[in-house]
Amino acid sequence: MPKMKTHKGSQKRFKRTGTGKLKRAHAYTSHMFANKSQKQKRKLRKGALVSSGDYKRIKTMLPK
Repeated sequence: MPKMKTHKGSQKRFKRTGTGKLKRAHAYTSHMFANKSQKQKRKLRKGALVSSGDYKRIKTMLPK
């Protein structure tokens, strides 16, 4: 059976942490910042971990 290929779109969006969890970026960070509070914009800068519901699906796209 051939090797499983990495989903290139997922590879660009998710990174593995040292413990093997998946890290992601927040949405709502591309435009219309005048309508967002400073607190909201500050919190959106930080990364977040992929939720447990999505983790299984994304894990199959990133075989390594």
